[in-house]
Amino acid sequence: MSWGFLRDLLSGVNKYSTVMGRIWLAIVFIFRLLVYMVAAEHVWKDEQKEFECNVQQPGCENVCFDHFFPVSHIRLWALQLIMVSTPSLLVAFHVAYRESREKKHNQKLYKNPGSMDGGLLCTYLISLIFKTGFEIGFLVLFYKLYDGFNVPRLMKCDVRPCPNTVDCYISKPTEKKIFLVFCGITSCLCIALNLSELGYLTFKHSLKCLKRYVKRGHTLKRESPKRKLEASFFLKINPEPRNGKNPLSLKNLSSKYI
Repeated sequence: MSWGFLRDLLSGVNKYSTVMGRIWLAIVFIFRLLVYMVAAEHVWKDEQKEFECNVQQPGCENVCFDHFFPVSHIRLWALQLIMVSTPSLLVAFHVAYRESREKKHNQKLYKNPGSMDGGLLCTYLISLIFKTGFEIGFLVLFYKLYDGFNVPRLMKCDVRPCPNTVDCYISKPTEKKIFLVFCGITSCLCIALNLSELGYLTFKHSLKCLKRYVKRGHTLKRESPKRKLEASFFLKINPEPRNGKNPLSLKNLSSKYI
């Protein structure tokens, strides 16, 4: 499988991320993607062929393997990497949409199409929520499917068409267990980073909105005496009409003094 597209995608989104987002990207690249490509694929290579049971019954080994491993560890791990990286597409598409709007209208609509504010901020926060949800979902799925992160050396299988309870042996159980624990630790670390970044961005922009609101309130307070002075000056020049008549009108003056 080629991971070039995933690498280019995450590298493109990296410039819009915070420090925690860049750390998350480094973990995905180094501790997950490279480990998967360099080591994990070789550990799980031909895992079904290396799965053996002490029985000659045709089909028994295949059924037992499917019973214990409904989804291969390595394929589920690859699917997890793809799913947790896919929400970054939302950010890339949003930036591309901003740039296309500026080209279409042939004018500068944004200070910076990639600046983290407004709609792009909401898109980035949504992508963080999706990434965290996928991480938690796959972590629970790993735990439920394989009864924790343990890979036993010996398994008892009594699934048909096996004639009785047979012993089945898994190749490289210790090595596989280490990789599964490593996968769980990196997932927990990525969840912590996503939640930290989500909280940081929410707090930062909430504080920014609060400062803007307070500044606006102070501006209105400073302007209110000036407006009152202008209003009183205007009333002195143009007093309010009495009984629907303006005392300064020519008609009223003529009826009063002539």
